[in-house]
Amino acid sequence: MASPSIKRSKSQEVGQSFPLRLHLALPLVTRRCAAVLMEVSLVAASALVPYSIGLYAKEHSTAQPVPLNPVLASTEEAIAKTLAYPLRELHTRQVAPLTNLFWCGALVMPVVVVSWQLYRLGKTGKTTAKDWLGVQVVTAYGTAPGLLRVVWREGVGRWGLPVGTAYLLWRYTGAFPDIGILLGLAGLMLLAESASALFHPRRRTLHDRLAGTYVVEAGRVPPYSERFHSRRGHEQFVTLEVENGWQSPSEDTSTSQRSERTVTTIVLTSQQPNRRSLNLWLWMRRYPGLTLLIIAFAGMASVLGTFVGTQIYIQSQANRREFKQQDNEVFLALVKQLSSTSPTAVEERRGALLALARLDDSRAVPLLVDMLGQEKTPTLIDAIQQALVSTGPKSLPALRRLNQSLQNDQETLRRRGAAKELQVVALRQRATSRAIAKILTVYAGQTHNADLSRTNLGQVNSGAAQFTLVLDNLDLSGINFRSAILSNASLRNSRFYGAGEDQRFGTFDDSLADLSGADLKEADLTGVNLSNVPMNRTNFVRATLNQANLSNSHLGGANLSSTQLIGADLQQAMLENASLTGANLGQAKLGLSNLHGARLGQANAMGGDFSYADLSQSNWQGADLSRANLSNANLREADLSATKLVEANLSNAQLQNANLRNSNLSATNLQGANLTGADFLGVTFAAATPGQSNQFLEKPPSAATAARVKGVNFAKAKNLDAKQIKFICANGGQHPQCP
Repeated sequence: MASPSIKRSKSQEVGQSFPLRLHLALPLVTRRCAAVLMEVSLVAASALVPYSIGLYAKEHSTAQPVPLNPVLASTEEAIAKTLAYPLRELHTRQVAPLTNLFWCGALVMPVVVVSWQLYRLGKTGKTTAKDWLGVQVVTAYGTAPGLLRVVWREGVGRWGLPVGTAYLLWRYTGAFPDIGILLGLAGLMLLAESASALFHPRRRTLHDRLAGTYVVEAGRVPPYSERFHSRRGHEQFVTLEVENGWQSPSEDTSTSQRSERTVTTIVLTSQQPNRRSLNLWLWMRRYPGLTLLIIAFAGMASVLGTFVGTQIYIQSQANRREFKQQDNEVFLALVKQLSSTSPTAVEERRGALLALARLDDSRAVPLLVDMLGQEKTPTLIDAIQQALVSTGPKSLPALRRLNQSLQNDQETLRRRGAAKELQVVALRQRATSRAIAKILTVYAGQTHNADLSRTNLGQVNSGAAQFTLVLDNLDLSGINFRSAILSNASLRNSRFYGAGEDQRFGTFDDSLADLSGADLKEADLTGVNLSNVPMNRTNFVRATLNQANLSNSHLGGANLSSTQLIGADLQQAMLENASLTGANLGQAKLGLSNLHGARLGQANAMGGDFSYADLSQSNWQGADLSRANLSNANLREADLSATKLVEANLSNAQLQNANLRNSNLSATNLQGANLTGADFLGVTFAAATPGQSNQFLEKPPSAATAARVKGVNFAKAKNLDAKQIKFICANGGQHPQCP
């Protein structure tokens, strides 16, 4: 059959005028970029607006907090795990009810917006932004792309490949876990994908080529040459050569021509297929003998494989039952030996206990723990302890339960006055404590998920059951010590904060111990790493934390009275409402920390760094802050009465309504400080130099001991006497009574 060829030239009026004249002034490429930015901004706004409202409600709402919605919590954890972002406040999951509502909206709204825009793009070829800017996505036939094509175009081509490539590069090239590098890589990949249009003659990006789409001005159809199949199996080729003679539409038809498209050539070609498509049924009919042979071999192979597999499975199960039977016989023999009453029963039972610990039987650990809770012979108690240590970390849960049970028994027996029974229970308690301590020491690094909450590992320094916990230089990260008793423990240079499986700090899988509510009274924690560790309401009375790393830790309501914190790093730590009465904070670093409402009376903070710290409503009565750096600190309504602030740096500090009565501000830098409402009753601005013993008068204060008040506004300060005002005026300060 001859291939018909039809050629004609005809002018047709197509297209519609755009809604805005801006479309005519800007090129298509510019409008495409603007449409993408508008689409991204619309999705981002749909998430950020409700999230911001929820965050505001969380900070300012007076309603009773409620638990964070489980869906929100799971989403937060999934995002944090993907981006390696640490969740440092998982222990504070209480939010306002409105926060839950708006944060749920922040999850739902972007999904709704994206779904609606994809639906519009699939059905009409236009999103809201593309519609405004006169841009349309079409197939080669000029039709709307459809939902599947749009999902492939946007999900895989535009976002999936660039962002996925950036994530893989970030994750496996050493840039992990820096989020800034990931954002930069993602931006570069998206830019490169969009810039691929510059290397295509029709300005098609990579995602357009993957999806087979074109981006054109609204109402236009791209020139194309496509192949399709007729109903009879023949392939036909349709080629349209289109000359577009587009001109800007105008309301005045007398001065401007309307948009036209001229079809110059249409060529239809019919062609028989070169070869018939492969058909399995036709092949089987053509080669019946070979087909039967293949089927026979396949059947034999399947039968043989089934038989061999069945035999292997039967044999493996038989071997497993046999080994299990042997282990069971050994276990029963050991149990029988443990119940022996022969004269050599003690030695036999010791051997049986150690053999039982080496037996791979799930019944061994519970049996050993039960025996420890009932044994009365001290030597056998020690033998059971050794056996439990050899079983490893798997015995920790059972030991923890026994420890708590024995602790309750001790309280009961102590009240009853049963001294003999109390001594036996104390020996069992010591055995559990020693077993736990040895497991943590021997298997350090393998106990990250151990739960030792409410366990009593405190010091016992009287009687036959003396015990002191010593866990120096160990990795204790990830262990749950919540409400545990660790008094007088030695934990020098141990680590409670680990890098996790990825061996990188500051990521989602960081291993954090939990010391909230624990009793660490008089414990030695010199040089420990407690960074980011939750320690809310923890008792550190008279503990030693010199040179310890407590940065970003959570110490809300903690008791650090009389604690030694010399040179400790407490930067960005949360110490709200904590008690540091009498603590030694010499040379400690507390920059950007939160000490709102903290109690620091009689504390020694000589040379401490409190720059940019929140010290509002804190109590420093009688404290020594000599040479301390309090620049830019928030000291609103703080009580600094009778404090020693000699040579302290209070520049740019917020001292509104602070109580400075009877404090010593000699050589203190007050420049830039806000003193509105501050109480200066009895404040010393310069220390007088004492005279010799035979002199009755003191020498006037020297310039070196005078507070630096030049340019400081004392107009709204309270209780300034005439002598103080005279000093202020003489040293360049500002006051209404200054001449």
